Amino acid sequence: TGLSRTRPFDCTAMRLERLEQEQILPVTVERAWLFFSQPRNLAELTPPDAGFEMIRCPGGPVFEGAILEHRIRLAPLVRMRWVSEIKTVRENDYFIDEQRAGPFRFWHHRHGFEAVEGGVRIRDVVHYAVGFGPLGVLADRLFVRRQLEELFAFRKAELAKRFTRVVPEPARTAAS
Repeated sequence: TGLSRTRPFDCTAMRLERLEQEQILPVTVERAWLFFSQPRNLAELTPPDAGFEMIRCPGGPVFEGAILEHRIRLAPLVRMRWVSEIKTVRENDYFIDEQRAGPFRFWHHRHGFEAVEGGVRIRDVVHYAVGFGPLGVLADRLFVRRQLEELFAFRKAELAKRFTRVVPEPARTAAS
């Protein structure tokens, strides 16, 4: 028939890792969503040493099926293309991106937004696999995990700077 049979994706053949980060920002869910749902803002949340470069990005907010293409630096003189797809979007609640081509064997990233007292809780949950069997596990332990944690620490600090609470000035009276 000309059709070939493919094996289903086998999760047991690789080690899935989980990285989670939460942060409360003193803004509304809607304001946080407005920023995060614009793929072009990703560059502002990526450390300069990552060599991040957006190659292709649809204008406007994220939508299901959007394909994002960028380039990152893995090591000095080593750059790699990373293509991701926005799989699910629930406005003001969460969106999920998954890698289609890039440095990981598996990448699933859920960006969550929850209204809480004092603002919005931003919650990132990443499931990833480096691949390459025992060598990938070693690479994850030696530097991949640390690089991801540094990236998310940078992101957390940048968000804290960007979304700091602005204390309004006291109202002036006619006597002052």
